[in-house]
Amino acid sequence: MKTIATAIPDLLIVEPTVFGDSRGFFYESFNQRKFEQLIGRKANFVQDNHSRSIQNVLRGLHYQIEQAQAKLIRVIQGTVIDVAVDLRRSSATFGQHVMVELSAENKRMFWIPEGFAHGFIVVSDVAELLYKTTDYWAPEHERCLAWDDPALNIEWPLNGAPSLSEKDKQGKLLANLPVFD
Repeated sequence: MKTIATAIPDLLIVEPTVFGDSRGFFYESFNQRKFEQLIGRKANFVQDNHSRSIQNVLRGLHYQIEQAQAKLIRVIQGTVIDVAVDLRRSSATFGQHVMVELSAENKRMFWIPEGFAHGFIVVSDVAELLYKTTDYWAPEHERCLAWDDPALNIEWPLNGAPSLSEKDKQGKLLANLPVFD
């Protein structure tokens, strides 16, 4: 397992060591001790989530202003473009984002610490994501940052208008949302 740096130092792409041959493959998708060594801190995961979406579904950009969640995301079917936006006001990269392709084929994972909004768009016919979180879902603390906020300048790989949930249609501009210190 190794990490690949991104434009925002706290966001990491985690690439597992895959052992494959003509029969298939094997890899260790998670090892607490190795993972904590890679990210340089403790990470106590308390919840696993599984999401399935069809092509052009855009989910996000979500975060919890209290009970902030760090996330470790991977795709087990299909391909998504995953996005994390820095919402830490004291950060030199506040308001900036990182976009990563995650797929069943590349087997990469995306580590998103607390203080970031997260979203993704499905670019394959179907995609299934598994992700671990360091705190429980708390709908009363959940916020939705508008996926198309012009201040973010995210160039989503759209194929027409994205398919959005009602919650995501109501996303707010960064300037109108609470953020982290």
